[in-house]
Amino acid sequence: MDSDLDLDKQVCFALYSASRSLTALYRPLLERLGLTYPQYLVMLVLWERGDTSVKRLGEALRLDSGTLSPLLKRLEAAGLVSRLRDPADERSVVIALTPAGRELKGKASSIPRAISKATGMPARELVKLRDTLNELTATVSSEG
Repeated sequence: MDSDLDLDKQVCFALYSASRSLTALYRPLLERLGLTYPQYLVMLVLWERGDTSVKRLGEALRLDSGTLSPLLKRLEAAGLVSRLRDPADERSVVIALTPAGRELKGKASSIPRAISKATGMPARELVKLRDTLNELTATVSSEG
């Protein structure tokens, strides 16, 4: 019997399955760098933007401080970032890359190509998919 409640008809399940599968592709690549997938996302923001407040980092990653703080503590313990009080606002904490954190960017530079290749999808299709998912996220976020 055909139903709108069939698992394979659910957008949420397709996104969930795709997310788990894609994250699994990253795992062995990131293990070589000593990073988890969430830590990699933090590093991507820092490599792109440089020193960033915890608040702005959370906004960029759509994470609350309760989730972000343990990630940052582990990255600091690994010597990749430092947490500093903002001299302009002592209540704000700025996350800065250490020399080791900056150096890791070069080691991570092959990851996007490796993931693209592993998907077997043409680059233009991956860009189209990313843009569609970003539109979906923006639409759903504005509804909440």
